[in-house]
Amino acid sequence: MRQRNDDNAYQRRGPGRSANPGSSLLVLLCRRDDTAGDRRSARADAAQVNKLLGQARQDGLVSVEIKLPLANCVALEEKLKARFALDDVSVVPSLPDPDALQQVIGEAASTMLHPLLKDGIGLGVGWGRTLRAAARTLKQRRFARSWVTSLMGGMTRGAGTNTFEVATEFAHLIGAECYYVAAPIYCPSVESRSTLLTHYGLADVMRRAREGQIALVSCGDLTPRSLLAATHIVNESLDELRKAGAVGDLLGTYLDEYGRPVDHPLNSRVMALSPQELKAYPISILASGGLPKAPVIRGILNARYVRCLVTDESAAAALLQ
Repeated sequence: MRQRNDDNAYQRRGPGRSANPGSSLLVLLCRRDDTAGDRRSARADAAQVNKLLGQARQDGLVSVEIKLPLANCVALEEKLKARFALDDVSVVPSLPDPDALQQVIGEAASTMLHPLLKDGIGLGVGWGRTLRAAARTLKQRRFARSWVTSLMGGMTRGAGTNTFEVATEFAHLIGAECYYVAAPIYCPSVESRSTLLTHYGLADVMRRAREGQIALVSCGDLTPRSLLAATHIVNESLDELRKAGAVGDLLGTYLDEYGRPVDHPLNSRVMALSPQELKAYPISILASGGLPKAPVIRGILNARYVRCLVTDESAAAALLQ
């Protein structure tokens, strides 16, 4: 049970946060079934609680969310926070279906993001299926003084996961202006990238990308499921990237297992906020999971590019090995 307080009605329960008394009561009621007397008592208590909650919901005073987090997820959250000095961590159960896993991680990222959003903030977003899922589950509000910016260039065709579509969806949900890095994610050459950055509009968007308060990003591995690795320009360079030590990318910059940008031409031609610039964000959330992404997630965390993490059990366990 959560009492509404302006725009901070949705409070995420996580490690280090006290459990909500209402939720604890409901959980306790569910467990009180050892004897017939306990069952009768639980039913009576539950009836009283349901009556009070029903009235409170009608009055708009409370919203109800019952969570029974798996003990293993909570333990992994605590260990990850300690190991990588993170501000917040959310670990969800692993699922065999990669699409379903991205959906769940996206929903958890939305839950983490929601109470952080306030009027006047600048939100920088990446791209991909996980962030699209986060946008689709974010509660709609209106922050007229806020703005959203993409943190990287995009592809020439849309699929709902492109940086333009993802940024637009977030902007629509919070009623904010949206700014786009209107350029390909990889420029044809270093010179063409430099030329594009002399354009006032693009230079202004990149300035905003560096001055935001909250960043929500994901990362990619080198498997065929990676949207970026599947593009022609990256796919033809995969062997070279692996030889250079790359294990995955963050905002289009390919990193090694320690989080260092590898020596490859793509990294000098990427039109995006750099991982080093991402460090300047007061709040930065990495939402990615699945065992294949564990090496690049570990590199990102070791380099301290982000402050918060949303991932799944299998990736979390691998990160701690």
